[in-house]
Amino acid sequence: MEAIVLAGGKAERLGDAAGGVPKSLVEVGGRPLLAWQIGRLAAAGVDRVIISCLGGQENVFVEGLGEVGVELVCAGEPERLGRGGGIRYAAGFRRDGGDVLAMNGDELVDVDFGALLERHRSTGAAATVTVAQPPSQFGHVDLTDDDVVTGFHEVSRVPYWVNCGIYVLSEEALERFPEKGDHESTAFPELASEGKLRAFRHTGLWLTVNTPKELRRADEYVAGHQEWLA
Repeated sequence: MEAIVLAGGKAERLGDAAGGVPKSLVEVGGRPLLAWQIGRLAAAGVDRVIISCLGGQENVFVEGLGEVGVELVCAGEPERLGRGGGIRYAAGFRRDGGDVLAMNGDELVDVDFGALLERHRSTGAAATVTVAQPPSQFGHVDLTDDDVVTGFHEVSRVPYWVNCGIYVLSEEALERFPEKGDHESTAFPELASEGKLRAFRHTGLWLTVNTPKELRRADEYVAGHQEWLA
């Protein structure tokens, strides 16, 4: 099984905390952020990971990741292709055809990849999108029709599902991806209109790492969950 990981992030919002490396290689718990995700992919049976990165950074990723238990292939983009274009370009580096996992490389998630693949194959979908309900940073204000405030209450998670950027893609889906641009405004709406797009609900961990505060949170999470250190 193969997987494609998008790793072209510049870590601009992390500033000095990035240490001058691409965002996917920023250290969390003593390891590059991407190494944690590759470890979970390997445990799910993935033996080859294609890293979609900026052209010229291939050796940075190979050296930065070291031995991670899978074959690493870097697909250095000749120019910025966008997320959809990056996945399509990286798909050209696959060893095999058929279904492929694709995801962002700058997050900590504990998606059950085996269950995700099983769901995708059981439905016959062209693509399956992992969705989640992230924690809400806002409280809820209760209002009447004439704007009288009647109460406040905390909301633990947003009351809707969002795309968390982890997919299973068939050949049909990959053929719809743009050569440059975003698949979520092109290929996915097309597949959805044809009834060929399915969702996989994820209720576990999903930590993005875009800011120093989020980086500290990711460090604290790994330190407090020994199973991630195994």
